Amino acid sequence: MIAIVGLISPFFGLIALGFVTGRIVRHPVDGLAWLNVFIIYIALPALFFQLLSKTPVEKLASGGFIVATTLATFLIFALGFAVALARTRGDIPVATIQGLAGAYGNIGYMGPGLALVAIGPEAAVPVALIFCFDNTLHFTMAPLMMALGGDRKGSPAKIALGVVVKIVTHPFIIATALGVAAAILGATPPEPVDRFLQLLANAAAPCALFAMGVTLALRPLKRVPVELGYIVPIKLVLHPLAVWLLLGLFGNFDPVWVKSAILLASLPTATNVFVIAQQYGVWVERASASVLVTTVVSVASVTLLLFLISSGIVPADPFAY
Repeated sequence: MIAIVGLISPFFGLIALGFVTGRIVRHPVDGLAWLNVFIIYIALPALFFQLLSKTPVEKLASGGFIVATTLATFLIFALGFAVALARTRGDIPVATIQGLAGAYGNIGYMGPGLALVAIGPEAAVPVALIFCFDNTLHFTMAPLMMALGGDRKGSPAKIALGVVVKIVTHPFIIATALGVAAAILGATPPEPVDRFLQLLANAAAPCALFAMGVTLALRPLKRVPVELGYIVPIKLVLHPLAVWLLLGLFGNFDPVWVKSAILLASLPTATNVFVIAQQYGVWVERASASVLVTTVVSVASVTLLLFLISSGIVPADPFAY
């Protein structure tokens, strides 16, 4: 357990450092804009390209893995959405944000760096696949459910086109596609370009985690919403449990892939949930609280989970015995 704590403490330490800095240095949250641009449009795409372009092609095709992990995320979203819909007596927009709070993990900022350090470079491919397909799911569900809830900014065709454009133009998705293409073609960039991309990739996790901490500091928690009583366990316990069970049902996967998938599912609510809530003007402050509270609780829950899977207490196949 001490080794696990030592392994992941730098990651949560970077979040804490960003949080403390955000409290001490009173710059507005808008000051993070360019750092976020660097993270989302440059550093993380460079990381995904570097990981995937050097991966054997045969490892990139795993339909059962993709279906199992994406289905698990969808079922968790559906659970959170259903609970919220019942509590709000049919408020679809609010239920959508709560569903996302329970299913949309911080797989962009925290996922790659944490998985590569805790599990190893073999985690690169499953992390990239989960990121692509989970984000495609969330990018699809958010505007679709908001449209069903009455926020129809255009015709169904226009909404569908907007969803497709959002997916195919996302820098992470583009970088992943280019990385896969490079792996298939066996193409490698010139050495100076490769070193440059690696330099950018190395900056991704530290910058992302620091920015996350600052963001949390600049959105102080005014009160703990009662909804977190079910959102926190859905996100931090039921989501990784669902991924583990469905991977066991769908096939016999590499233990490294299973561990990577469980780890990503156990991560706290993504800051993008707050961004989506802000975009639609729905459940904004409580979405921010969900990000903060799940992040704080995940310090203990993710540490415990890593201990359980690394020690073999939680086997890769839940139905092996």
